[in-house]
Amino acid sequence: MSEDRVIPKPTPETQHYWDGAREGELRLQTCNACHATYFPPRPFCPECGSRDVKVIKAWGKGKLLSYVINHLPSPGFEPPFAIAIVELEEGPRLMSNIVDCEQTPEALQLDMPLEVTFEKLTDEITLPQFRPAK
Repeated sequence: MSEDRVIPKPTPETQHYWDGAREGELRLQTCNACHATYFPPRPFCPECGSRDVKVIKAWGKGKLLSYVINHLPSPGFEPPFAIAIVELEEGPRLMSNIVDCEQTPEALQLDMPLEVTFEKLTDEITLPQFRPAK
């Protein structure tokens, strides 16, 4: 890892997410009232406003919804690298990087199946990223 890379800082609302990533789990939240599953983490459901929410372990599977390939220097990254929107099987979309494949339009096909993988940045922070599903 490059020393220039920005390290996320957990908050009380996101701590479960970062704890899960460190343990190799992608964690989301689900509303007990309306059953919506959502991301990013927050203490209330964005669909109905209920505070009756629980943390669940996601399957870690999704598809590539959209992406850009960055060719410019960026602290902590070696260009080119993909910045992607991944749609999880549970429904939420999240921004991530696509790893373990060429960073070209030919390799990064929209709707391609993806699976989560984890990159340990520090003892406290591990990043969920996605790779082509095996």
